[in-house]
Amino acid sequence: MKNKVARLQAIREIIIHSRVKSQDEILKKLHELGFDLTQATLSRDLKQLRIAKVPGNDGSYVYIMPEIGSIGKLMQEKLSENPERQIPGGFISINFSGNLSVIKTRPGYAGSLAYDIDSNTPPEVLGTIAGDDTVLVILEENISHQQAMLALSPFIPVLHD
Repeated sequence: MKNKVARLQAIREIIIHSRVKSQDEILKKLHELGFDLTQATLSRDLKQLRIAKVPGNDGSYVYIMPEIGSIGKLMQEKLSENPERQIPGGFISINFSGNLSVIKTRPGYAGSLAYDIDSNTPPEVLGTIAGDDTVLVILEENISHQQAMLALSPFIPVLHD
């Protein structure tokens, strides 16, 4: 039986080098590498590593490492391949820089999204500034991008698994 540190590193490698769409795929790859674990253990490992499941460019969901993957880029790929497809709620993408988040929406959606975020005051968010199709979200200090996505997921359902 291999140790947890080795298992977590193997999971990272699988996510970085493969486009896995399910925990079953990850579990199978780990078993092939000699790791003996259950789906529940894998689920806890994914949470610990802050691995996110996001929409892929083929309409399915894929796992990404938060420090490598960009949800905004994945969403933009998806929209560029199928521009007629509309994401519910007007959401297009989210990208991070430090404690700032930039959310792109279809024209006319940003103001209502910013209002919803501000009026519900998630503790991770200091406030928002909205234009017609862009929301600037100012995050509290030391909030990870994964924590921010979880805080914003009630307002942007596509961010939620």
